Amino acid sequence: MILVTGGCGFIGSAFVLQWVREIKETLVNLDLLTYAGHRASLASVEDNEFYRFVMGDIADTSLIAELLEKHQPRAVIHFAAESHVDRSISAPVAFAQTNVVGTLKLLDASLAYWRSIGCRSDFRFLHVSTDEVFGSLSPDAPAFTELHRYEPNSPYSASKAASDHFVRAYHHTYGLPTLTTNCSNNYGPRQFPEKLIPLMILNALANKPLPVYGDGQQIRDWLHVDDHCSALRMVLQNGVPGDTYNIGGRSERSNMDVVKTICATLDAAQPRSDGQSYVSLVTHVTDRLGHDRRYAIDDSKISGNLNWLPAVAFEQGIKDTVHWYLDHPDWIRSVLSKQ
Repeated sequence: MILVTGGCGFIGSAFVLQWVREIKETLVNLDLLTYAGHRASLASVEDNEFYRFVMGDIADTSLIAELLEKHQPRAVIHFAAESHVDRSISAPVAFAQTNVVGTLKLLDASLAYWRSIGCRSDFRFLHVSTDEVFGSLSPDAPAFTELHRYEPNSPYSASKAASDHFVRAYHHTYGLPTLTTNCSNNYGPRQFPEKLIPLMILNALANKPLPVYGDGQQIRDWLHVDDHCSALRMVLQNGVPGDTYNIGGRSERSNMDVVKTICATLDAAQPRSDGQSYVSLVTHVTDRLGHDRRYAIDDSKISGNLNWLPAVAFEQGIKDTVHWYLDHPDWIRSVLSKQ
C-alpha cells in the first residue's frame, strides 16, 4: 500500500490512474481539493477496490499520523504543492506555507512512522520537485544535471528548493529513505487551464486572445505527464535512498513554437468558422517578472542507472492532448467553475 499526497492535481491524478490501472496495489490519496485539485479527474477509479480518497491537508500532522498508522504504507509519494509561478508572484506566503511548511510537517510525520515500524529499509519517501529550482540557462549552456547549483528565481521555485533541502536533510540527519525527482515542464490531459498548453487550447476554442509572454522565445523541455509518472514508478522501485533524479522529455521547445503547434493542431481538428488560423489570436503581453529564459534536463542518470527513457514524442503528445480537451467539455466546465 502507498500514500499519495495531491493525487487530485494534474500530475498526481495521472500517477493515480496509471498506478491503479497497472500496479493494482492499494493507493490512498490525500488531497485538500484546492482550486487545482479536481476529484472528477479520478472518477474512473472512485469505486476501484485499490483506491481510497481522503480529503485533508498535508500540514495536518494528526491526520497524517492517523493515516500512516492506519494504512501502514510502504511509501509516501508527495505531489501536493502550490505550483503556478504567476500566483507565487502575487501571493508568495501561501507557497511557503504549502510547499515548505507542509512538506516539513509531512516529513516529520513520516519520520515518526518510519521509526515506529523499525526503520524498515524498504520504506520510501518520494518527493516530486521541479527543474525550476536550478534557475535559468543561457541558450548554449549545458542542461541541468543533478549536481547543478540551486538558483531559484521565483517565489514558487524558491519554495520548492527549500522543500528539496528539507528532504535531503531528513535523509542525511535522520536516515529517512528519501528520493527526490526534479522534472521538466509537464503537459497532457487534465491540466488546470492556468498553465500554458491548456490555456492556449481553451482560449483558442473560445476565440479569445492567446497571451504569450514577451517575445515567446523562452525555452522549456516538455515532458508528457504519463512519461513522468512511469519515471516516478521506476525511481520508487529502483532509486537509491538519498539520491535525486532529473526527469526530462528530451523535447526543448520555445513557448512560441508550442503555441504554433497547438494552433496548427486545432486548425486541422476544429477549424475556425472564419477560415483563419488560430495563430492569428496570438497576443504578446508584458513579460512575467523574473521570467527564466531556458530550462533543459540532462537525464543521463535516470536513463543510465534506472534504464528509463521518455516514450511519448512531443508531436504526438501535443496532438493527443489537444484532442483530449476537445473530447472532454464536461471536465473543462467543471474545472472552470472552481475558479
